[in-house]
Amino acid sequence: MQTRKNLMRAHVVALVLDGEEIAKARKSMKHAEVVIARQALEEGRGLVVIVNKMDLLRGKQKSKLYEDVIKAVPEELQKLIPQVTGIPVVFVSALEGRGRIAVTRQVIETYEKWCLRLSTAGLNRWLRKVMSRHSWRDQAAQPKIKYFTQVKARPPTFVAFVKGKTELSDTEIRFLTKSLKEDFNMGGIPIRILQRSLSRKDEGTGKSTFSKGSHTGKVVENVPSDKRSVTT
Repeated sequence: MQTRKNLMRAHVVALVLDGEEIAKARKSMKHAEVVIARQALEEGRGLVVIVNKMDLLRGKQKSKLYEDVIKAVPEELQKLIPQVTGIPVVFVSALEGRGRIAVTRQVIETYEKWCLRLSTAGLNRWLRKVMSRHSWRDQAAQPKIKYFTQVKARPPTFVAFVKGKTELSDTEIRFLTKSLKEDFNMGGIPIRILQRSLSRKDEGTGKSTFSKGSHTGKVVENVPSDKRSVTT
């Protein structure tokens, strides 16, 4: 309970792992650490993973362990938390002071991504391109998204306005999420995509209703953000 309260107060969560323990256990994260990481992302927080005590894995006799840990942690992290790709991992030694600047930079970069706002015009240009480059089974199978907009930041939350009663499937939402992360360099942070249905009469008036179908994240109010805006 206390952990969740602390997460709610955070913007970016830095999860510190023990590099020596990882090397001994041949496992990157304990159950409790996985729970914290998942809770942070579920609450919409940015996440940076820090692996400490890497100084204990250097040297001729331990060089392979050092390399194995550096390779294994990002791979296992992706398997344990597949819903968010590109979670940053920084390897440090607190004893030697190594990696302090890298940690600071990564936390700032993650925070900036978390606060990012994209213009509606830019998003809809992006949407046309991303929909055209995807191979749909047939024209009828392509989602009828009228337009796409960002309703808030922290974390970035988007709404897809869909024509008619057809809802976006989980697969289609995952496709849009993956494309957003790749095209706008938003890897490593949670992204939420909601959907609203537009009837024929609503298309001219701009009125819409939230779909009760599948979506990721929580329904949010259309609250303007004071964070930086990016026009593409």
